[in-house]
Amino acid sequence: MMKTEKLKLTQEWDKTFPKSDKVNHCKVTFVNRYGITLAADMYVPVKAEGKMSAIAVCGPFGAVKEQCSGLYAQQMAERGFLTIAFDPSFTGESGGQPRYMASPDINTEDFQAAVDFLSVQENVDPERIGIIGICGWGGLALNTAALDTRVKATVAMTMYDMSRVNARGYFDAMDEDARYAARQALNAQRITDYRNGSYELGGGVVDPLPEDAPFFVKDYHAYYKTPRGYHPRSLNSNGGWNKIGCMSFMNMPQLCYTNEIRSAVLIVHGEKAHSCYFGCDAYAEMVRDSRYTENKELMIIPGAVHTDLYDQVEIIPFDKLEGFFKAYLK
Repeated sequence: MMKTEKLKLTQEWDKTFPKSDKVNHCKVTFVNRYGITLAADMYVPVKAEGKMSAIAVCGPFGAVKEQCSGLYAQQMAERGFLTIAFDPSFTGESGGQPRYMASPDINTEDFQAAVDFLSVQENVDPERIGIIGICGWGGLALNTAALDTRVKATVAMTMYDMSRVNARGYFDAMDEDARYAARQALNAQRITDYRNGSYELGGGVVDPLPEDAPFFVKDYHAYYKTPRGYHPRSLNSNGGWNKIGCMSFMNMPQLCYTNEIRSAVLIVHGEKAHSCYFGCDAYAEMVRDSRYTENKELMIIPGAVHTDLYDQVEIIPFDKLEGFFKAYLK
């Protein structure tokens, strides 16, 4: 029998978005194959009947389920899907020690564990399960789709490739020497942490905001550091990841074999997003020399910036997402 960790789950509504009267909400937990217990919010349409299509949602990278992923999950539940938004391992209300670590392997497993959980729910058809990944979890969603044949449809929203950005920096600005210097600094930090017996935090989104901050930093600040999106359990809103928390992404590429994904994939990005190149390049690689291009799509939202696709419901193409999932989860 799988052992579950007892988690402290907040029962009152503490999301960054209003509660809908069109769905029923409850807290649930499930376990990944590493024995880490994950916390999730489940959203079920009030008028649900029979076995439903289900969607697991996660992201952004460093956020919690009370932020964007919960908004997406509730919106999709209003449209007839059973959904869960979950906190990744080592973050939010989920278990796992030490806190504030990330892993391309374990985080992909988190998505697969969500599929495990949904597959055995009495009101879910296990043949009709999809996933939505936001920001860094968009890349992890594609990674999951390349591995998990149970996932029938995948949406990557305003995605990052976390392996690429850790190894090459923003806009691929890091060369070999810069990468070596980064490795040196991270390995020196490991010794410091081990000596101190604790892990030093790297800091969340910068605050106060410097006047000369790049636009994408201002974009993040406008979400994570203001009432619009701040949450006390969010890494990005507070102390951030451990300094060595994302180290393994540097040398463990994601998105291998994405051109072998047979299930449906929709990549959505904002035209003005600093991160748009991640989505465009991921799509190009996914369809390159692929036999499975008919159910793949790249959608660019005119004028939209990165965090517009976090919470701006008038910009996020929920009608498109609804149509996509209804077409492929049937």
